[in-house]
Amino acid sequence: MAASVQRPASSGSESDPRNANIDERKRKRMLSNRESARRSRMKKRKLMEDLGNEVSLLQKENSRLSKEINASTQRYIEMESANNLLRAEVMGLTERLRSLNSVLHIVEEVNGYAVEIPEIQDDPLLKPLVVAVPEANHGVSR
Repeated sequence: MAASVQRPASSGSESDPRNANIDERKRKRMLSNRESARRSRMKKRKLMEDLGNEVSLLQKENSRLSKEINASTQRYIEMESANNLLRAEVMGLTERLRSLNSVLHIVEEVNGYAVEIPEIQDDPLLKPLVVAVPEANHGVSR
């Protein structure tokens, strides 16, 4: 009896054109997926870089605005203090004027002279405006 020669079983892809075609499509899909993942990683990296730059710019802008607010608040406090001094001075002068007017009334009654005595009206500017003073600390703490 003659011994038959058997070949080892193959995967079939080398010999079967249909399997070779499927393997080629798998390989192309794998390469396409790798390229897509690479593009996705690059896009994400770029987005993170852009967001980091935007955060930096916004922090600088926040710092600038905070300094500007603090300077404006300081100027407001200084002006309010100056206004309070002026109000006090006006009130003192108004009181002196009232005293002088009362002396003029007495002179008018005693001597019978007609003296023009100016009327003193309440000045609305003597009443301080009620304005909410912004908080002193406008920075963002971390």
